[in-house]
Amino acid sequence: MTDIALPGSIEPARRRGPDLDRGFHPASGIIFLGIVAAGLLFVAYSIYSDIEDTGTRVTTYLPFIMLLVALLIALAFEFVNGFHDTANAVATVIYTRSLPAHIAVVWSGMFNLLGVLLSSGAVAFGIVSLLPVELILQVGSNAGFAMVFALLVAAILWNLGTWWLGLPASSSHTLIGSIIGVGIMNALLRGRDGTSGVDWSKATEIGYALLLSPLFGFILAALLLLALKFVVRNVALYAEPKGDQPPPLWIRGILVLTCTLVSFFHGSNDGQKGMGLIMLILIGTVPTAYALNRALPPSQMERFTITSQIASQVIEAKAAGHNIIGDPRPAVTAYVAHRSINEGTFPSLAVLVREIANQVNQYGSIARMPAEAVGNTRNDMYLVSEAIRFLMKDKESDLSKADVAKLNDYKSSLDAATRFIPPWVKIAVAIALGLGTMVGWKRIVVTVGEKIGKTHLTYAQGACAEITAAATIAAADGYGLPVSTTHVLSSGIAGTMAANGSGLQLATVRNIALAWVLTLPAAMAISATLYWLFTRLIG
Repeated sequence: MTDIALPGSIEPARRRGPDLDRGFHPASGIIFLGIVAAGLLFVAYSIYSDIEDTGTRVTTYLPFIMLLVALLIALAFEFVNGFHDTANAVATVIYTRSLPAHIAVVWSGMFNLLGVLLSSGAVAFGIVSLLPVELILQVGSNAGFAMVFALLVAAILWNLGTWWLGLPASSSHTLIGSIIGVGIMNALLRGRDGTSGVDWSKATEIGYALLLSPLFGFILAALLLLALKFVVRNVALYAEPKGDQPPPLWIRGILVLTCTLVSFFHGSNDGQKGMGLIMLILIGTVPTAYALNRALPPSQMERFTITSQIASQVIEAKAAGHNIIGDPRPAVTAYVAHRSINEGTFPSLAVLVREIANQVNQYGSIARMPAEAVGNTRNDMYLVSEAIRFLMKDKESDLSKADVAKLNDYKSSLDAATRFIPPWVKIAVAIALGLGTMVGWKRIVVTVGEKIGKTHLTYAQGACAEITAAATIAAADGYGLPVSTTHVLSSGIAGTMAANGSGLQLATVRNIALAWVLTLPAAMAISATLYWLFTRLIG
């Protein structure tokens, strides 16, 4: 916004918005590129070191070229996620003059990085569970690479498009839409009904989280502002900034704290989406090092042996009177794909549970398993874990609460061996997300700070919106569900504007709502098309 001269004055009026046009220092670019180069070298060294530890002899470099390309695309998604979503976290502190823009984005980037490093991984594998089981079991195949490339490229394309238009669309929505699109196209290419290509129960669970979180953000932020007005009567809290003057220290502290919390919880939730996909890439290209968690302590192996024996008794009791001849895997895979129990489901599962126990007990621990056995054992473990997950929710399985508890303990042991994230993966994603926060943030910040409400954002409105966003994301993180930082925070600001009687800019609200509605089908269409194309190109 340019300065204008007031009538009767030779001095330009102080701009209403904050200074977002601070110059770019060449040293910043050098530091930025240095961190990127150091991060890539760290990733390469970590992969090399992990492969060396397994004693695997490298005979061809083609898988590693594919691995490099896939990792760069996955980290590019997290980088775009950083400047697309995290801009929401800094908009309030910038527009309330609590922090200068260049300091706010660096501060937010650091706490995004910290959030990723301290994340649990639950969201990462919740996202992966949406993918078709046959593609996860064959993730190192051409179809597996086509899947990863399609959903990541589709998510990046849609995120960049909405960012260019300044629309606070959701990266979570985008990625989930991309996954569903790949699942549907994969089913159609295999001659099945497209609806069979997705775990719709998990998709519905995630869909509710994405659907309800912005409504929750709008209502809670509005109620929080009204409650704050009733309890705290200090008028300074409800005023807009005066020029570039920062707010009173106590208000400034609250706003910086809420920005910090949103940034941290954004990192802990959104950063995990890339982690899960990177693990799929690693499992597909270097299964000897990443298919199974070789760092499991002896206590975990003892627990696995005990839970395996107990689960085996439960499943074999259900399989009584039936015998399986041949490979049990097709029957279990068919159940996971179609969720329909037949006479072969329990006996096949019982055989597979016994085989897994024999494979692990034969070598004493996962760390001692030979390279050629790791991939198959991992697939068996993943397949059994998914089958048990569905059986515990399947009314036809007729499992008692005690049986469900026993099977859940066994599933936890399986997941400990197959669903893990090496520290270097967290560090790589943290760097990508943190650096992304510091680039390209301005478009979304302007939309959130200037174009949602008709009046300038007040200190109380900024704090209420940020507190709501932080609490919502933290709760979703605890339940292993992805939510949209973008939707929660922008709807929170809209809620405070409505509660304050400030009025909403309906054109912006309409565009945000339109992006919210279109993101899922658009991402599905793009990823399905790309998956079809990549399967033709890769073979």
